[in-house]
Amino acid sequence: MSNTDSFIEEVTEEVRRDKLYGYLKRYGWIAGLIIVLVVGGAGLNEYRHAQALSKAQALGDAMLASLGIDDDVGRAEAIAFVKADTPQGAAVLSFLTAGVQTEAEEISAAIETLNTISNNPDVPNIYRQVATFKSLILQTDMVDAEKRRNEFEALAVPGLPIRMLSEEQLALIDVETGSTGSAIERFRRIMTDAESDPGLQRRALQAIIALGGSLTVEGAEQKAEE
Repeated sequence: MSNTDSFIEEVTEEVRRDKLYGYLKRYGWIAGLIIVLVVGGAGLNEYRHAQALSKAQALGDAMLASLGIDDDVGRAEAIAFVKADTPQGAAVLSFLTAGVQTEAEEISAAIETLNTISNNPDVPNIYRQVATFKSLILQTDMVDAEKRRNEFEALAVPGLPIRMLSEEQLALIDVETGSTGSAIERFRRIMTDAESDPGLQRRALQAIIALGGSLTVEGAEQKAEE
């Protein structure tokens, strides 16, 4: 395997196995509480708010109980029986379900679960965008590069929280399709973009080095090292 192929595999795996699963395992009840705060607002009276809070905590507890199962298949089966009462709660549960399915190597099922979020008009756009992004990551070996490029370009627009991660995927698609120069230029832009976090900047720097490029963008190297 070449250095470039190894790099692509490493970065794709890092993005794919994000921290959602680990965070929910420790703070599942907080996710439920966030759902209440978003959905409830100031309009709920005290009684209804208490009911909603109780349901959200019950959802978090059910999530934690499912995650407590040791084997991947059993965990996936247990999470399938957890139910949510709100669209946002169902979306959070679906993200968790997809993570468990991925851990159990049920990739097709995970993609289908994520697509239910992407196609649900009742959840906030950010939920749908993240679900689309995660689904595309899982389909790296299933969908041709140009189709994935089109999908990631739709997510790499200013104002979207996952813009820079989508830019990274576009750079990797450039590498995959042999457009090394375009990939290097895109990685350089990632390094100097104010929205790039340090981890993303480091990966961009490593990519440029692996691809044999040079840091010709003024300030790029310094920014990546900070």
